[in-house]
Amino acid sequence: MSFETYVEAAQQFFDELVDRADDDELFAGGYLRGHFDLAVGYAQVEELDLQPEELNTKIEESLVKAYRNGELTDEDKEHVVSIWEQVKELAA
Repeated sequence: MSFETYVEAAQQFFDELVDRADDDELFAGGYLRGHFDLAVGYAQVEELDLQPEELNTKIEESLVKAYRNGELTDEDKEHVVSIWEQVKELAA
């Protein structure tokens, strides 16, 4: 799967999440989308030719940093990880 196709699929996933998610999932999805969009933006500005797996690695590094900074509760982390696993499956 190409970078562009993966980004489009992920954006659609996040958009559809709004219609089916509960409040906790909505928060986690929005939080994760912020990390996702930021990584995509950096890749585009820096004109990086990334594969979806490389983008995922950058996002995971960003999430780990955020976790270490105490940005989320343990419960919120669980929701973010659950949604993140679903997003990563889109690249398969």
